[in-house]
Amino acid sequence: MGVHEMPHAASIRIKRIYEEPDGGYRVLVDRVWPRGVSRTAADLSQWCKEVAPSDELRKWFGHRAEKFEEFADRYHHELTESGAALKLRDEARSRADTVLLYGAADTEHNQAVVLRNYLLGRSR
Repeated sequence: MGVHEMPHAASIRIKRIYEEPDGGYRVLVDRVWPRGVSRTAADLSQWCKEVAPSDELRKWFGHRAEKFEEFADRYHHELTESGAALKLRDEARSRADTVLLYGAADTEHNQAVVLRNYLLGRSR
């Protein structure tokens, strides 16, 4: 196991916050609260907006799939500079099941995909 890889016992899933909760340590990783979701329905364990992409990067990306590769590179760089990302990585390692929640409609091209890979010690 590499120096930054997580032990196999820990699981990190990603899920839209609009889906029904199904357990796990639920962490919202959006900087802005998702529209139409109540705090009760979200059933959050933590709101970690500090690990979300910077406002500048988020606006530049605009959830356009053709920009995802460059977005992932830029966001990964932001994460390497973030104490909050390291703290979340340690938190995820201490849990059997962590669920990263996001509000974006695109399930393949969003920050939670990049963040999950980062937390698991993968490049992207």
